[in-house]
Amino acid sequence: MPSVNFFEEDIRFDLKNKLKVKQWIKATIAAEGYKLRELNYIFCSDGYLLTINQQYLDHDTYTDIITFDNSQKPGKIEGDIFISIDRIRENAEKFGTGETNELHRVIIHGALHLLGYKDKTAGAKKIMTGKEDQYLGIRNFT
Repeated sequence: MPSVNFFEEDIRFDLKNKLKVKQWIKATIAAEGYKLRELNYIFCSDGYLLTINQQYLDHDTYTDIITFDNSQKPGKIEGDIFISIDRIRENAEKFGTGETNELHRVIIHGALHLLGYKDKTAGAKKIMTGKEDQYLGIRNFT
């Protein structure tokens, strides 16, 4: 059965509107023509995500999100998405977006990576941001 799961590592974090967030993520995946198998979001601290970044990606920088694609069949989404709540809070303040909106943007950003969207070039980043905006616009909660 397809599932979206939320976990915590080394922090306490209570995601608001869990059921609606799950429905929103599932609707996004379906709208892109994919089928969900399993998607795990792991909320953690900067330090925890930095260790993952160093260990698995050989990057020695803080980041807000790391997405691991565990999909084994084309068109089927399966993955683990680690999100630093410290980065979400800092970026929300920096960009003046509010924590909930910043968190939702990063949540959908991770799903979009699993759907094949990239963000390493200016053109790809523009497309990714457009998709984020599109799917943030269909939320029926905030």
